Amino acid sequence: MGNNHLTGNIPTDIGKLTNPLRSLYGLKQAPRAWYEAFYRALLSLGFSASSSDTSLFIKKDITITFILVYVDDIIITGSSSQVCQTIISQLQAIFPVKDLGDIHYFLGIEVTRSPHGLFLHQSKYALDLLKKTDMLGVKPCSTPVSSSKLDHSGTPLADPTSYRSIVGALQYLTWTRPDLAFAVNQVCQHMQTPRTIHLQAVKRILRYLKGTIDSGLRFTKGAQFLTAWSDADWAGCPVDRRSTSGYCVFLGPNLVAWSAKKQNTVTRSSTEAEYRSLANTAAEISWVCKILFDLSFPLLRTPVIFCDNKSAIALAFNPVFHARTKHVELDYHFIREKVLLGQIDVQHVNTLSQIADIFTKSLHADRFLSLTAKLSVRPSTFSLRGCVRSTVGSQSYQRCTAPD
Repeated sequence: MGNNHLTGNIPTDIGKLTNPLRSLYGLKQAPRAWYEAFYRALLSLGFSASSSDTSLFIKKDITITFILVYVDDIIITGSSSQVCQTIISQLQAIFPVKDLGDIHYFLGIEVTRSPHGLFLHQSKYALDLLKKTDMLGVKPCSTPVSSSKLDHSGTPLADPTSYRSIVGALQYLTWTRPDLAFAVNQVCQHMQTPRTIHLQAVKRILRYLKGTIDSGLRFTKGAQFLTAWSDADWAGCPVDRRSTSGYCVFLGPNLVAWSAKKQNTVTRSSTEAEYRSLANTAAEISWVCKILFDLSFPLLRTPVIFCDNKSAIALAFNPVFHARTKHVELDYHFIREKVLLGQIDVQHVNTLSQIADIFTKSLHADRFLSLTAKLSVRPSTFSLRGCVRSTVGSQSYQRCTAPD
């Protein structure tokens, strides 16, 4: 299967496709105009847009080919390398597109191949962030979150701009670092009026990042079925007493989706908190199933959600309402419908085996490292392409640059 990384520029005559009297460079609608032009070009080449993801285009004939578009960065892959090269040539005849060869670097995410699969990481991005924040020389810590919960104590920061910039950068890092999801979610909740206690939490995340800078996600061949873990920390926020939902979705052994998010409303029981988390997980699985259907990737068995709350599982199967659950009726009907149609199965799992714990609460080091390994977040064992060893003070670092 070919995997090519392309980059394209908005051509100077793209204005003819929208408005011949105006140049689109520098205007806010330039990316949209580029997408519309590229969209029409792909349709003319026999591609169709995915109904689940507007950035995904699919062409099915004897072979199958996929194109993923993010503004002017493009990935093309498919069952035939020859067909991929033909499509690249066709695109080059229409747009000033440059073929960068096999994908090694895409939107800050580095891709390393091995005989066992793919390794996705953001080592360069993480190193640049540590340099930007002057945290290269700090002592690493074992977990990104301390045992104490964040509240509104402490002194307001004189300049919150720097705090917001760092937290925003950490958000992008969670694309390949699900072990940071809960910690980053916690500091994101205090962007409006950050205080010294919140800045200390950010520095702890950076200290953890210092010790795990080469970690990333591994993807290997595996079974064709979906499994998910759903969890909630009831009334975990000390400020507004809202619960935190967390889930992770695996395709075979590979983590493909995860989330750590505070619930929108206050829940009256742990059952309700867990039940709402189940609804969010079911919605995510439904979307993943649609994507897999577009990719012509059949699942060999019904997706399974594992939950450690038996009362929440009972609500998914038994249509009985009472005073504490009648106000979550919409979520109930959503899960109930999926269960009745056989599209989702909900099963109980022991709390100690609940992988989604890492997305809902702070954990001691041993359990955190155990769950991180189950998420397939591991340090790189590959020889990274384009790496340069540099020394800052007494510390040695490896900087991985994008390929030419």
